[in-house]
Amino acid sequence: MMAFAAAIEPLRAANRLTGKQLFDWRLFSRDGNAVRASNRINIPVDGTINEESKLDMLIACAGTRDAGADDAPVAKWLRTMARNGTTLGGISLGAYVLAYAGLLDGKRCALHWESLAAFSERFPRIHTTTDIFVIDGNRCTSAGGTAALDMMLQLITERVGRALANDVSEQFIHPRIRGTHDAQKMAIQSRLGVANDKLIAAIGMMEDAQDEPRPVQEIAENVELSPRQLERLFAKYLRASPSHYYLKLRLDRARQMLLQTTKPILDVAVASGFASASHFSRCYRAAYGHKPSDERAAALAERPLRAQTKRAAR
Repeated sequence: MMAFAAAIEPLRAANRLTGKQLFDWRLFSRDGNAVRASNRINIPVDGTINEESKLDMLIACAGTRDAGADDAPVAKWLRTMARNGTTLGGISLGAYVLAYAGLLDGKRCALHWESLAAFSERFPRIHTTTDIFVIDGNRCTSAGGTAALDMMLQLITERVGRALANDVSEQFIHPRIRGTHDAQKMAIQSRLGVANDKLIAAIGMMEDAQDEPRPVQEIAENVELSPRQLERLFAKYLRASPSHYYLKLRLDRARQMLLQTTKPILDVAVASGFASASHFSRCYRAAYGHKPSDERAAALAERPLRAQTKRAAR
């Protein structure tokens, strides 16, 4: 719902501020029935996917990774729109809908950081990025949430002008229009509530090199500290040792891959900086209370259930 509203509200505000009908929009669902969002709010629509509407832009909004999978009517409609010259976009997980229809192949694509690994594995021909939004020719995608607002502000800039985009941004107490390359995640200092430059630099190195861990001593040298000084900073601000904090980062990364992808556990271990599956398994069990194989089995068990639920809803 956040991404959905963030895509429409800038257009409404642009019309109100100018006193002109610069933009108009219609809502479509697969069958023309109201759509129930994940927050349980029902949204009425204006038409079905069978309509041959002349649209300047069509944006898919979805909240699950199976959105558009094995859905031939939706894929056919989107391909028809693409042939007719309609710009196609995806917000939240709407990129999945376009990807399943084969309409993002060879294109750059923005997606929520939580789904990047699964999406990249499923669609290797699509160039995923960590940008908050991407406009690649006649395809536009955003990473989710308020990133849709920035994407629409960019489109308003291109079609009407920067001054109006700035006015719309201020209407939503959005003090800065973010660019496509802005980070999806909060800055380290904001996320962790720390202000020590050397500690922030050290954490940044750890986050950038989770697949090939750097020795803590090397990280300390790079931020011009002794290992003991770095230990004291981590203890003071994060109540953890550098090695323990670094290990938790790598295990969190591994858990996301186990939940999102079908990579073999050994490959997950290597991609998270572990030399062997056995070492990885021991560390994982110590952190989460169960083995990586148990995590993967639970994730796989949920997928058929989700698919059955989706078919039943249809």
